[in-house]
Amino acid sequence: MNGDVEPSDDPPEGHFEEQPDGAAGAVLRRGWTTGACAAGAAKAAFAALVTGVFPDPVEVELPSGARPAFALATTTLDADSASAGIIKDAGDDPDVTHGALVRATVRRGRPGSGVTFIAGEGVGTVTRPGLPIPPGEPAINPVPRRMIAQGIAEVAHQAGVAADAEVEISIPGGEMLAKRTLNGRLGIVGGLSVLGTTGIVIPFSCAAWIHSIHRGVDVARAMGLTHVAGATGSASEAAIQALHDLPETALLDMGDFVGGTLKYLRAHPVPRVTIAGGVAKMTKLAQGLLDLHSKRGSADLTALAHLAREAGADLDLADRIGSANTVALAFQEAAAAGIALGDLVAARAWATAAPVLRGSGSALEIVVFDRDGALMGRAPFRAVD
Repeated sequence: MNGDVEPSDDPPEGHFEEQPDGAAGAVLRRGWTTGACAAGAAKAAFAALVTGVFPDPVEVELPSGARPAFALATTTLDADSASAGIIKDAGDDPDVTHGALVRATVRRGRPGSGVTFIAGEGVGTVTRPGLPIPPGEPAINPVPRRMIAQGIAEVAHQAGVAADAEVEISIPGGEMLAKRTLNGRLGIVGGLSVLGTTGIVIPFSCAAWIHSIHRGVDVARAMGLTHVAGATGSASEAAIQALHDLPETALLDMGDFVGGTLKYLRAHPVPRVTIAGGVAKMTKLAQGLLDLHSKRGSADLTALAHLAREAGADLDLADRIGSANTVALAFQEAAAAGIALGDLVAARAWATAAPVLRGSGSALEIVVFDRDGALMGRAPFRAVD
């Protein structure tokens, strides 16, 4: 249920795709997920509630079995509840929640109720089907829930009490932070998600972005949508939404991960799939790249010039395209000469993408836009099987 994704081309909470200048080769410091922080805060608060003492630092067992310790930033204890807060440290990852306070307020639960969850300030609530947590529940993912329950069970066993607790997780300021994410698109309202599958944030990892694409597909399918569109960036996303009058829930924040998106759609099919992007990204797709990040390869302008020749360009135009400073300039040269380069690029991109989707029964469309959202080329819907 990773909805914490930047709304343009930026990856989800806890992850960023490209290292900043000077970071290559550096040893980057790992951090802790919101789920790990929430588990530590809840364990410390429950311990204080049943023993009167906050363990500080508090140990948390991660799914791997590792047991990191977290210092407490805030503590409050009264007759009916206890609260503890931990400042999230995302390490060297440009995480939207880095430095946020993750706070757990714990109250005694009804006998036999086990651990129940409440969304406090800054934590969202799920409103749409298709996510790992059902609608109406706090946006606290399954692994953090298990970690929280495990910590409470550990304290309860040591104290000789029942592990029945009501756990309210809050992230002050989380509602504003969530506006920088795709939670709203996934139907998570009112704040952030409490995330994490390992408890550890790996700097500049792409895993969370891929996970978010998967959740977007799951939500679209659960809502009965018959058409989804993956776009490489915000301009192409806005353009494809306008072209097809798509609801926001049909839009997948695909970024550079065409291959990863199509592989998931092959296993979790939707009848109609559109892949949309700018001229440079779609040229790379046309040239056989399914991961469109600059590290995986650049657009080959010489090959683009040969493609222009197939579309009717003369040698002079082909030379100008091959020596252009950018793909955008190459497209401008072709357009000025009346050469439909975009349609040919879209057709070649379709030929790259379709085999990945084969077996799904879907129809695939490729659409190419310029940076202003103007339509430059299109390969219409056609069955991949």
